[in-house]
Amino acid sequence: MGWDILLSVMSNDHISTPNSPIPEDRIGDFQSLIDIVARLRGPGGCPWDAKQTHESLKRNLLEECYETLEAIDEGNPAELADELGDILVQVAFHADIARAAGDFDIADVLTAINRKLIRRHPHVFADGSASDARQVERNWEQLKAEERRQAGKSADGGSAMDSVPAALPALSAAQLIQDRAARFGFDWDDAGGVLDKLVEEIGEFRDAATDEERLDEFGDVLFALVNLARWSGIQAEDALRQANAKFRNRYRMMERLASERGQDFAKLSLDEKEALWQEAKTAGDGNLAV
Repeated sequence: MGWDILLSVMSNDHISTPNSPIPEDRIGDFQSLIDIVARLRGPGGCPWDAKQTHESLKRNLLEECYETLEAIDEGNPAELADELGDILVQVAFHADIARAAGDFDIADVLTAINRKLIRRHPHVFADGSASDARQVERNWEQLKAEERRQAGKSADGGSAMDSVPAALPALSAAQLIQDRAARFGFDWDDAGGVLDKLVEEIGEFRDAATDEERLDEFGDVLFALVNLARWSGIQAEDALRQANAKFRNRYRMMERLASERGQDFAKLSLDEKEALWQEAKTAGDGNLAV
């Protein structure tokens, strides 16, 4: 598949690439990536790459983003560099698809983001001011609202919630929603109010009488927990992803310990499994991103 060829050219700099279309002294250039993608999708290129569309690549883009998060969790710089390259492949492919359709090209993508970064940092590139990171965030939201007005997307700049992507995972979306509201002063005075709200929501979940009420109240519990994460400087999505990885690792170790002792894990009693769990916990979790 052309995708594999492209990734080998990009990331395996220690592996010789026979008949490389790119001179070795240019293999690290951004333009080389654009040229390789154009070759793969052009006449005489790769049939698989040539037939891809924005829609067909959505899953790939999402997977590459999650693999990048995993590389960050692992703390592996080489793996992170590799995964960031995979994301760049996605950018290059979407830009080439758009170029072929006459919509835009990679220069338009770069022009738009460079202008946006300059425009939204007036405290760096113009005469704006920002005393701290929080002020930068408030200014950023105000500038986005003004851009929406100028683009005719909203007569009043729209809602602070408009910039929360609908496709975000629920925990990430909840934290971003709360952060957007907090930037405009809709927030608790201190973490004590957040904890009190969490206790209140747990009580309401306990008192729920129907499945519908339990679903609604459980959502409120999760939302309050995410708010506690935000107040604690924790990304809820990261925390749960790491907790998932920790549980997976411990569970695998439990299964391995049982197998090494000739035990059928599925037939062990709950007390026996709990003993294995404690043993796995004591042994350590190793790489939490596995």
